[in-house]
Amino acid sequence: MRATKALRYGVPIIEEVKVEMTQITEAKAGRITAEARQVARDEAVAPEIIAQRVASGQIVIPKNRVRQLARPIGIGKGLRTKVNANIGTSPEYINLAEEIEKVKVAIGVGADTIMDLSTGGDLDKTRREILRVCTVPLGTVPVYQAAIEAISETGALVKMTKEKIFEVIERQAQDGVDFMTVHCGVTQNTLERLKRQGRVTDIVSRGGVFLTTWMIANDKENPLYEEYDRLLEIARRYDITLSLGDGLRPGSLADATDRAQIGELVLLGELAQRAWEQGVQVMIEGPGHLPLDQVEGNVLLEKRLCRGAPFYVLGPVVTDIAPGYDHLTSAIGGAWAAAAGADFLCYVTPSEHLRLPKVEDVREGVIVTRIAAHAGDIVKGVKGAVQWDQKMAQARKNLNWEEQIRLSLNPELARRMREESSPRVSDVCTMCGQYCALKLVKKALHPEK
Repeated sequence: MRATKALRYGVPIIEEVKVEMTQITEAKAGRITAEARQVARDEAVAPEIIAQRVASGQIVIPKNRVRQLARPIGIGKGLRTKVNANIGTSPEYINLAEEIEKVKVAIGVGADTIMDLSTGGDLDKTRREILRVCTVPLGTVPVYQAAIEAISETGALVKMTKEKIFEVIERQAQDGVDFMTVHCGVTQNTLERLKRQGRVTDIVSRGGVFLTTWMIANDKENPLYEEYDRLLEIARRYDITLSLGDGLRPGSLADATDRAQIGELVLLGELAQRAWEQGVQVMIEGPGHLPLDQVEGNVLLEKRLCRGAPFYVLGPVVTDIAPGYDHLTSAIGGAWAAAAGADFLCYVTPSEHLRLPKVEDVREGVIVTRIAAHAGDIVKGVKGAVQWDQKMAQARKNLNWEEQIRLSLNPELARRMREESSPRVSDVCTMCGQYCALKLVKKALHPEK
């Protein structure tokens, strides 16, 4: 593989001097890639199992072949539930330095991936600067940039061309983006189903709305669906993981698990199969807003219809009434989803539905979502999950405060709260003081110690 001066869609391309292998094609050929071995080490799973599940589509390893990524991650069956943090500018607020800080903070508190959802300012520069500092897999939604550039160049979203969409996908691929959300399931057929049923909140996916607006105005099919093979060709060339987006996800509990959502999911399962046949890695995106009693059913349905493809869920948000606390409503749904088999949680911050997240919102969103992911991992029996909790329980029993702080998800916060205790208290905390249950029961049950 080598770069040339040739252009495709106006972007320098990689000339294929031999048939390029992807994570899937390598695994199907019985070869274990360096990335698969790294995932195996990190997850304490045999490399052969990682390779087998990559080959079957049950695990993805998002890594663009042109990008240097020191520590690739795996997402899928039998692995630790991963957490994604969304960052990015908006037309109302453009501050690249702040977005870079969000990337660093998110990774610092344990985000496994970052998605750049920028819609304001110089989008190419923003993405490239984020890639420069991002040490974990990076995802994007290319149709955002295609729509924004079409509006800038022609004055209207509906004048966006098919070539513009694919040119942006190629450009972002060339930059090194590791995974891309593509809303291929928003079709004339699925839109008709949505219109016939009716919804309270219609469509809340920004990418889904961009494509819906274009399709209705031009009376044409979704280019990402109509020319899916073209999309697969680009993805295969760069070994980009496609995250098949839920453009018709429910944006309120009233719309949960309706015909439009499930019709799109059926189609995404079919598109996943086509991708695997072409050696392209795929994840499936899921809702959205769901009442708690529908979360497990949605996960099981995705696993069945999409043959075990990794499930990437936003939340789910389990009640609509908590603006300012939606990191908590989504963590409740996320824990339930992870326990049921979801593989990848997209964080929600306290500012969801209200404003662009600030740096502290990002920090809080990642930590709360990591709690949800870990709670699910305990139920799923992921290696090392319950052992972490057992070590914390032992440290609490021993009143070993340094060990408790070290084992905590946010040691900085735990240490600060501990140090705020009264200086008169040393081996206990200010909640119980001399009446500490653990200290008293130790004397009662184990007087010899």
